[in-house]
Amino acid sequence: MRFQDLIAYKKGFNLSMKLFHLSKSFPKEEKYSLTDQIRRNSRSVCANLAEAYRKRNYPKSYAYKLTDSDAENSETQVWLEFALECNYIDKTIIDELVSESNEVGKLLNYMILNPEKFGVKTEN
Repeated sequence: MRFQDLIAYKKGFNLSMKLFHLSKSFPKEEKYSLTDQIRRNSRSVCANLAEAYRKRNYPKSYAYKLTDSDAENSETQVWLEFALECNYIDKTIIDELVSESNEVGKLLNYMILNPEKFGVKTEN
């Protein structure tokens, strides 16, 4: 299986692309702050997940990278809260995006708690 086939990756990638398109409407003065942060953090979710999947032979590294992925996912939610408070997005949109982000977080957590289901060699 490729990391691109993982449900967490697919959902994380789709969310990242939604955030990319949404952030295009943010004010130009946010280009190097809020816009950049939302894009970088949401993309890092997928990048860290890909790294974790490639480190399946090293259980601690696998868990560490997935934890990084989950942290980036949470940080993305923080930047969304700022976007809401700055009136760049409305409550309905943020609720939908945070719900998708929470789903990605649950999938990442499942991968952390069940490494053997993803080809990680665990000690008996």
